[in-house]
Formats: sequence, C-alpha cells, structure tokens
Amino acid sequence: MTTRILPAVGDPDAARSVVTLLSQLPDAEPAAPVTDSTQLVDTLARLAAESLDELPEVVLVHERIGPVPALDVVREVALRFPAVGVVLITADASPVLFSAAMDSGARGLVTLPLGYEELASRVQAAAQWSAGVRRHLGAGAEIATGPGGTVVTVSGAKGGVGTTVTAVHLALAARASGRTVALLDLDLQGGDIASYLDVQFRRSAADLAAITDISPRVLQDAVFVHETGLALLLAPAEGERGEEVTDRAARQIVSALRARHEVVVVDCGSQLTGANAAAIEMSDTALLVTTPDVVAVRAAKRTVRMWERLQVRKAEETVTLVNRHHRSTEIQPPLVQKITGTRTAGVSVPANFKELQAVVDAGRLHDLDAKSTVKQALWALAGELGLVGAPAPTAPGKQLARAGDRGSLGLRRRTGGR
Repeated sequence: MTTRILPAVGDPDAARSVVTLLSQLPDAEPAAPVTDSTQLVDTLARLAAESLDELPEVVLVHERIGPVPALDVVREVALRFPAVGVVLITADASPVLFSAAMDSGARGLVTLPLGYEELASRVQAAAQWSAGVRRHLGAGAEIATGPGGTVVTVSGAKGGVGTTVTAVHLALAARASGRTVALLDLDLQGGDIASYLDVQFRRSAADLAAITDISPRVLQDAVFVHETGLALLLAPAEGERGEEVTDRAARQIVSALRARHEVVVVDCGSQLTGANAAAIEMSDTALLVTTPDVVAVRAAKRTVRMWERLQVRKAEETVTLVNRHHRSTEIQPPLVQKITGTRTAGVSVPANFKELQAVVDAGRLHDLDAKSTVKQALWALAGELGLVGAPAPTAPGKQLARAGDRGSLGLRRRTGGR
C-alpha cells in the first residue's frame, strides 16, 4: 500500500533533508512540503472537502513549523482530521515532550537529527493507524472533514458599532433554520451577551481555560442552553478572569464547540487578544463590523492591517459589514471596501436603533419583531454567509463565498504570550 506523506516544514534546509529521507522509504509518496501551519490546515481542508481518500495518511510536523507552536498544530490536525496520523519531528526527546505530543494527538515522535530507521518506523506505524481508522469510519463523506461545523467570528472596528447585536442575530437566524448553534462570547473583559438575552449563569469560557481535554460532559456543564435553543458560552462576569483564556485555550474551546454544533458564532468584541485572534484565524468567515463614519472606517482599516501584520487574517479574506447605513451617508459600502481592502457584505444594516431600543433595554434581543428592518437585514446576512439552510423568507440574501479556511494562531510568540 502506498503511504501518502505531507511534510510541514518551514526551514528550507530541513525540508530538503526530510523529503530526501522520505523519498527513500518503500511505498512512500511524499508531497511537496508546506511551509507554515496555515498552509498545512488549508491544504488538508481542501483535500478533505473532496474526499476522505484524498487526505494523506501521514502528516509530519516539524518543531519549527510556525507561526503556530508545533504542539498546537498537532492538536488541531488531530481534532479536525482524525483519520490522519500526525508525527512530530523534534530535537527534544524528553519524556515530558513525548507525553505532551501524545496528549496533543500525535501518533509518533521522530528525533533530530533524522535517521532512516526511526523515520521509517514512525511513518509506517502512523500509516497503519490511519488505515485502521479509515476502515472503522467506513470512509463516509461526512467523516472526511473531521469534526467541524461552520465558525463565524464577529469583530468590531471599535466599540459601539453593533458587534454583539450582529453576532446574536446571526446565531438566532442559523438556529431558526434548524441548525445546532453555539454562541461564544470572547469579548472576555467587556462581553455581555448574557444581558442581551436575559441570562444569569455562573459558568463561562474561563472555566474551560485550564482544561486540556474538553469532553462533551465538561462542555455541557459550561454551556447555557437558551430558550431559543442557542448554546451559550459566556464571557466571565469578572473581567480580569478573561486573561485566563489564552490563545491555546481559545483554540480548544472553539474546536470543542465546532465538533458538536453545525454553526459556531463568536463575538470577539473590538479589542484584539490572543484568544479572539486565535478564533478569528480558525474561522471560516471573519466578519468585521463598522459604521459609515470616518472614525469607525479608519479603525476598521487599522484593524485589518493589524490582523495582516500578526498573520491573523488577510484583508481579502475578511468580510466587512456596514452597520447603521443610510443612503444619504457620505461613506457608502464601496468606499469602505476600497479603504479597508476587504470585501463588504452584500447586505448593509439600516440605521434604525429605535427598533432595537426596547428589546435591548429589556434584555430580550431575541424578541425583536420580525418586521424590523434591522432584523431582516441581519438574517439576510446570515443567509449570505451560508449560516442557514435557505435564506429567510422575509429577507433573502445572496450567497457569499467563504472568507478562507480555518487555521490556528501562534500569537503567543508574537505578542509576548497573551
């Protein structure tokens, strides 16, 4: 049996060394190396979308892959593509690292400098494990992509532009179409989805931060099931606890929610932290909310440029929503698109806060009248983003291409561990 191997190695010299050895393995079919973690996940997602049979049996992850730490890359590949055997290449042969690699989902560990016998043994073992998993799964099409619903992050160009209202109604629209939906509040210091939906619940995302393996039971204990059917994972009531949710914790939380829900909507607020940056990079669609005024549009541009500098998200892979739009406003969506370099949503949300004020003050945002132009626009946006089975009858929207495949974030390395 031919073993397809995808090396993920950032250093060109190390990549050549790995490929040279792989080419000597019997019945091995090494692919061209991918050079970073984002390219690795994107490549696997593209192959999985075609068929389980298209995925390589083995993925080799070099310890210096970047920008995401290697163990986090191993964990995400193992979670999202459970039929792929992951082998870590590292110079650290300590029992501590070996244990950490196994806990992350690796099927083996190869030490540097590379040796033929050890590499052949680990690749063969990982390939046999992969073949066994695929036989067990029966190669069902629904298994090919691994656990994974659609993840949409909603971020604000600045505070007060309507991020939470947008996130809540995208989730409500998806739920109304019959999908299982989780709404995660990663505005960790100032998020208050609970107040918008009249919820009092003591559990929050911070309670999952220190858990290395989020089981269905653990997740169930932390989630509040709202009367609308939304599964809510709230921000901590004590803002200082938000620091407990690191980028690694956020990746695990989002992955756990994604594995159990068809749609995951994440309210990221307007401040960039390691946690919400990880969610943004993992998402299928990153939505950036702005209002049509100079201050907000400038803030949107700064946000997009910062995401690019930190390798969180490319401008062309970001969708911008213009909220509180009016035809007489000087700044129109095409201008926002030109300034930010993003794609603007086909739907703009009208400036009609009077429709919202009563339900917001009452903490009953889910009771917003179906005739509300704001609700119709946001539910049409949900259709445009592909979050509903079909566009809402009162507000059909055209389909928008996905903003990009999911990835992970090595923000700890670039922002001092936050």
